[in-house]
Amino acid sequence: MKKIGYCLGIVVFLSSACSEQKQEEKTSPVDFVNPFIGASTSTGAAGVYHGLGKTFPGATTPYGMVQVSPNTITGGDNSPGYSYEHKTIEGFAFTQMSGVGWFGDLGNFLVMPTTGKLKTIAGKEDESIQGYRSSYHKDSEIAKPGYYAVELTDYRINVETTAAPHSGMIRFTFPENKQSRIQIDLARRVGGTAIQQYVSKVDDHTIQGWMKCTPEGGGWGDGEGKADYTVYFYARFSKPLDNYGFWSADIPDGWSRKRDDVVSEQYLRRVEKAEIIKGQTELEGKHLGFFSDFETHENEEVTLQVGISFVDMEGASTNFKSELAGKDFDQVRAEAEKLWNESLSRINVQGGTEDQKTIFYTALYHTMIDPRTYTDVDGRYVGGDKKVHERGTYTKRTIFSGWDVFRSQFPLQTIINPRLVSDQLNSLISLADESGREYFERWELMNAYSGCMIGNPALSVLADAYVKGIRDYDIEKAYQYAVNTSKLFGNDKLGYTGPPFSISNTLEYAYTDWCIAQLAKGMGKAEDEQLFLKKGQAYRNIFDSEKGWFRPKRDDGSWEEWPDSARTKEWYGSIESNPYQQGWFVPHDIPGMIELMGGREKALDDLTHFFEKTPEHMLWNEYYNHANEPVHLVPFLFNHLDAPWMTQKWTRHICEKAYKNSVEGIVGNEDVGQMSAWYVLASAGIHPSCPGSTRYEITSPLFSEVEFALDPDYFEGKSFKIKAHDNSPANVYIQKALLNGQPYNKCYIDFQDIVSGGTLELFMGLQPNEDWGTTLGN
Repeated sequence: MKKIGYCLGIVVFLSSACSEQKQEEKTSPVDFVNPFIGASTSTGAAGVYHGLGKTFPGATTPYGMVQVSPNTITGGDNSPGYSYEHKTIEGFAFTQMSGVGWFGDLGNFLVMPTTGKLKTIAGKEDESIQGYRSSYHKDSEIAKPGYYAVELTDYRINVETTAAPHSGMIRFTFPENKQSRIQIDLARRVGGTAIQQYVSKVDDHTIQGWMKCTPEGGGWGDGEGKADYTVYFYARFSKPLDNYGFWSADIPDGWSRKRDDVVSEQYLRRVEKAEIIKGQTELEGKHLGFFSDFETHENEEVTLQVGISFVDMEGASTNFKSELAGKDFDQVRAEAEKLWNESLSRINVQGGTEDQKTIFYTALYHTMIDPRTYTDVDGRYVGGDKKVHERGTYTKRTIFSGWDVFRSQFPLQTIINPRLVSDQLNSLISLADESGREYFERWELMNAYSGCMIGNPALSVLADAYVKGIRDYDIEKAYQYAVNTSKLFGNDKLGYTGPPFSISNTLEYAYTDWCIAQLAKGMGKAEDEQLFLKKGQAYRNIFDSEKGWFRPKRDDGSWEEWPDSARTKEWYGSIESNPYQQGWFVPHDIPGMIELMGGREKALDDLTHFFEKTPEHMLWNEYYNHANEPVHLVPFLFNHLDAPWMTQKWTRHICEKAYKNSVEGIVGNEDVGQMSAWYVLASAGIHPSCPGSTRYEITSPLFSEVEFALDPDYFEGKSFKIKAHDNSPANVYIQKALLNGQPYNKCYIDFQDIVSGGTLELFMGLQPNEDWGTTLGN
C-alpha cells in the first residue's frame, strides 16, 4: 500500500451525495462508471493514517499518459492531488497518480482560469494566505470516463476537461470581464516542486517548454522514491497571446523544496513576490509561471490544448498534432468515451443492482489507469539509462506498484488484457537491462528504482504470465534477472530474513523463489527447479511450533520477544500488517502451511475466527483487513481447506461491505488498481489463490452472468461466461456446477479452461452444499 508515512488529518468528511450523477438511461459500460468512488485522502473517514481510496476524478483514457484532473492540495500525503472534502480547487493538472499511499508525485502543468488581479500562488484553503485558488459548487461537479466539469464560484468560470492518450484539453466558459486569464504554474508538483522549468512562445497561440522533477524537489516518497523525470509540453490557446507574461520567483539556493517546504508560509510568501516579466518570448528559472490575459464576453468559451511527453519538446508537439490538432472539445471527449467503452467492454455483466454494476465498472475503470503508457505516439521513450530509445515491439509502461498488484490486478489482466502484461514485463526487463542493474524493481515510477515496500513481486507477475502462455519477451534474460533479484533480495543468507519485517519478507521471498521454480520447470532447468522449490520452503524456518504461528527471528537465529497479543500486533515482524494477517501468506504451499498450523480442523477453526472477528465496516482492523493487501488472497484459502462454502460466504460479504457507490466506497488506498481488481474478479466468481499457478478459485458471483472477452492474439477462445442461476443476495451458496454443459465438482478452474472459451454455470441456493467442490464430493 505505501511506505511508512503520516497523513494530514481531516476532520470533516462529506459522504456519498457527490457520487450521484444526473439520472439517465444507462446503455453502455461508461454510463456505470462513477470516478468519485475512492476520491478522498481523508484519514478521518478511514480511521487510520493510510486514508481511503486516493483516486482522482479527472479525465483520462485507458492506460493513458495524460490525466486532466482538478487539484485541491499540493502537500501532505495526498497523492492524487484531490480530496473530495476539500472546498477549493487550486488548478487542473495534466498528470496524476491514482490510489497510491506513499507521498505522491506528478500533478504537473497546473492550469487555472482566473479574473481580476494576477496572483502567483494558490494560497491556503483556510484563507490564511490568499491566492488564485477558488471555491466551487459541489453539485456542479460531474465526472465520467474521459470528462470532468465544475463551476469555480470565485470567478464564475465553468471548467470542463477531457483527454486523449498523450494529450489533454480544457474548455473554459468565462463571464464578461476585461481582465480574464489562463495561468499556468510550471513549478507545481504533488508533494514538492519541479526544480527547474523552461517556457517559450512558439507563435501567437502556442507555448512549449519543460519541467524538470528530481528527488531534490520532493515528489515520490518526498524524494526517497528517487523519481527523476522531465515533463515536456506543447500548449495551444484558442485566444491569441496578445497580452502574456511570466512570473519568476527568486528561490535561494540553500532552500529545501520538498513536500512540506513548498506549502510553508515562508515559501509561499517568496513566490507571492515573484517578478512579473513581460516583453520576452522565453524564460528559464527555478519557479516559473505563465499567464495570458484577455477580455471575454458573457459565456465566452476559451480552450487550451496540451500535448505532453516525457521524451522531449518535439515529442510533446508530435503528440499534440497527432491527437488534438484540428479537433474541438466535444470531438476529443467523444473519442475518449469511445476508448473507454471499448476497454470496459472486455467484461460484460448482467444482473445485480444498479449500485453493484456501478461499483463493478468503476472498479474495472480503476484497473485501467495503470500501468500507463510511457511511450510517445512515434514510439520513442526514455529508458533506464536516461537515453531516448526508438520504437520497440512493445509499449513502454510505467507505474508498477508491484507489492500491491501481483495479487489481483495482473491475474485479471492475464485474462482480459494479456498484451498489457507482456508490455509490463518487457518494460521491467528493459529497465533492468538499460539501467545496468540487471534485477527487477519492486515499485517502479518513471524508471526509478524506488525500493518502496518489500518482496520481489515482479517475479510473481513473470511466473504468472509464463505459465499462462504469455511469453512474448526475452525469457532467458527475464529468468536471469529473476535469479539475480532473488540473490540480492531473499532468504539466501540465513534461510530466512531478519528484522525489521522478518515474517513479511521471509514469506514473500519464499513465495517468489517458488515462482522462479515454475519458470525453471517450464524452461527445462531441472536443477534450478529443485533448488528454488527448496528455497520456497524457507517459510518453515520462522514458524514457532511452541507458539503455533509465524514469529520474527533475529539475524543470530534467536526469536524476537513474543509480546502480549503478538499475533494481532501491527508492525511486529510484519509490514503494514500483523503476524495473524501476514502469516496466512504461503500461497505456493498451502498443504504445508496447514500441516504446520496443526492440520485442517485447527487451521479451519483459526481462519473462521479470523473472519468472524472482522468488524462489519471492514475498515482498517486487526483481523481480515481488506484495506491492505497482505490478506487479499486469504478468503480463498477456505477452498483449500475443503470448506468452499466459506469462501463463497466471505467474498460476498467483502464485496458488500468493503465497496460502495460513494466517495468512501473503497475501504483502503486503491493501490494502482489492486483493490478494484480484487472486486472485479471476486464479484465475477473467480480469483487466484496463488499467482504463478494456473488455478483460479471459484466463488459466489454477484451477477447472473459475467462474460470475459478473450484476446484472439493470445487465446483460442472467443469468450468465457460465468452464469449464476437463481442468484440473489440470499442465495450465495453454490449447489452444483456445469462446465460447458458437463457436471463440474471442483471449487477451482484452470486458466486454460477459461481462455479456451466456454461457459461455467453455477446453481445458487440459500444453504451451503457441503458436498460440492470438496474432496468428499469428488
